[in-house]
Amino acid sequence: MKQYEHPPADAFELTAVLHALADPYRLFVVRSLAQVQPRPCAPLQAGRPKSSTSHHFMVLRKAGIVRTEVVGTAHMNSLRDAELEARFPGLLASVLNAAENIPLEACAQPAS
Repeated sequence: MKQYEHPPADAFELTAVLHALADPYRLFVVRSLAQVQPRPCAPLQAGRPKSSTSHHFMVLRKAGIVRTEVVGTAHMNSLRDAELEARFPGLLASVLNAAENIPLEACAQPAS
């Protein structure tokens, strides 16, 4: 089964992290994982095609926000929150706090 590469924390780039968090669907994934982790990809798809979901998870992984581990046939995802906090103190908490008033379902919807 495929194993994913994850950048080391000292390679996280602020612009990549902010870019990844700027997309509503990726923000939905991060907010969902902040509530319950680890989680498989399927419950986080929110009706999106698998190819679209895979792309968004790749962006989150490359930015260093999410770690994906293959467990049997499942791809289990979790936030790299401790590593993000060490590299960019307060960033993830600030983004999650700022997004509290946005309904989670609104972030999950594909753009029209």
